[in-house]
Amino acid sequence: MNNFRVFSLFVYVFLLFLPPIASLTVQAFTGTYGINYGRIADNIPSPDEVVTLLRAAKIKNVRIYDAEHSVLKAFSGTGLELVVGLPNGLLKDMSANADHAMEWVKENVQAFLPETHICGIAVGNEVLGGSDYELWGALLGAVKNICNAVKKLNLDDVVQITTAHSQAVFSNSYPPSSCTFRDNVVQYMKPLLEFFAQVGSPFCLNAYPFFAYMSDPENIDINYALFKSTQGIYDPKTDLHYDNMLDAQIDAAYAALENAGYKKMEVVVTETGWASRGDENESAATVNNARTYNYNLRKRLAKKKGTPLRPKNVVKAYIFAAFNEDLKPGATSERNFGLFKADGTIAYDIGFHGLDSSSAKSLLLYLKFTLVYKMKDW
Repeated sequence: MNNFRVFSLFVYVFLLFLPPIASLTVQAFTGTYGINYGRIADNIPSPDEVVTLLRAAKIKNVRIYDAEHSVLKAFSGTGLELVVGLPNGLLKDMSANADHAMEWVKENVQAFLPETHICGIAVGNEVLGGSDYELWGALLGAVKNICNAVKKLNLDDVVQITTAHSQAVFSNSYPPSSCTFRDNVVQYMKPLLEFFAQVGSPFCLNAYPFFAYMSDPENIDINYALFKSTQGIYDPKTDLHYDNMLDAQIDAAYAALENAGYKKMEVVVTETGWASRGDENESAATVNNARTYNYNLRKRLAKKKGTPLRPKNVVKAYIFAAFNEDLKPGATSERNFGLFKADGTIAYDIGFHGLDSSSAKSLLLYLKFTLVYKMKDW
């Protein structure tokens, strides 16, 4: 009898100190490898062809930067996990008007579930640290209104709310342990982190060793940026060694989060990649370097391991990007981050097949047959 009482007391104390159910949240990322499907182009494959391409490559996790209905329809019944985007241009309206946020979620998310597996909404992209300061103030309100709409529609166990940050939110990231959030960002970042901690969302980071290397090629070993054999760097504060820059960038984000009081928050890489072509002053943007980075990145993610600072937090990353996008403004490199060319063929070989391959065509026939067969069962 005494043993039973002791056991009962243990169970009571265990349950008493369990985190609230709200922390057991939906995960928008299954596995470790995903891709960004940007469409700032007038010559890329149709959404249906993109679905075929991604399934042939066995890439399940996909992010888009809007909620284009033709894309959402194409992804219906495919099993692909999709994160849709609320563009920056809508943030002010969504922040100021909860009803508009509800309408947006109903029209662009609820209407397509469950056939289209929309598992996340990215509210804005690289807002904090950006040049539009009015958006800084609107971001949290938009996040809250979108999140509240999702909750009222009983979709909060299906759809995760996030926002992605560039490295512009950090004041310093070398060595990784010294990283903190910029002084002018902190007042906006901390309330956002507090809210995301409450709903169980991760910190989403757009991390580009390519840009870091390009900013200081004389002092950064390109092999370190490309996951190749290198001396790496040593962080004296943590006594940790880094053999690649991406791990260091991720751990810099973890250090900033810990400094801000959010040590337990997970970091997910929402963009990373390497340009295969650039302007004259972008000498590192070559096909060989892009192939090397993305091939080695794929191998690194396949290991399903963490970083030196967070060895138990398996690194997850969305590659930027699916296609070269010919209408993107800026440097030539901005239009040449794709794993695939505009016609669906591979930009370089890291183990994927393009739309012109026999395997991709065979898969398309298989998918059509499977869909017809399932429809007969329905």
